[in-house]
Amino acid sequence: MPMNRFHQWCCRSASWARKVERDLLPWALDGVDLGPDVLEIGPGYGATTRVLRRRAPGLTALEIDPVLAGRLRRLAGPSATIVDGDGTAMPFEEAAFSAAVCFTMLHHVPSPREQDRLFAEACRVLRPGGVFAGSDGLDGRAFRLIHLFDTCVVVDPDTLPRRLEAAGFTGVTIERGEGSFRFSARKP
Repeated sequence: MPMNRFHQWCCRSASWARKVERDLLPWALDGVDLGPDVLEIGPGYGATTRVLRRRAPGLTALEIDPVLAGRLRRLAGPSATIVDGDGTAMPFEEAAFSAAVCFTMLHHVPSPREQDRLFAEACRVLRPGGVFAGSDGLDGRAFRLIHLFDTCVVVDPDTLPRRLEAAGFTGVTIERGEGSFRFSARKP
């Protein structure tokens, strides 16, 4: 998905990695039991993957950009399985994972329809009772400036519960934070 140079620089910066480790993931996953087999959808430059490797006994990351997937393979080594692929058509068996997560990437999925396909695919690859959790940015002037000339299709947290339920999830929760929101839902 296209990203401007400033946005690319931010996503691979040490300051972003620190923010992910200290703030974003602890908040987004507070109270979430990931279980033993976690799928990370759209890890990008891997700041979230670095943290998840320590938190998940089994971690698989699905990345659409082959260059970033190669970079992640070098970064993760044997501690995670990195798969080239599209979150809207996941190359995994049904009920393969105990949890699926995605962080600050949903707005890079090019359309609401494709976002909904990603939600349905996340539900498909989860085991019964599995959790789908993550976070994304709230719309605003600063958010739009960072994403200037990027693929940026903002997810409205007010409509997300209905969309996740349509994909097959139950128990949807949404919480707004400073500049972002977190969500969790379960596969029945």
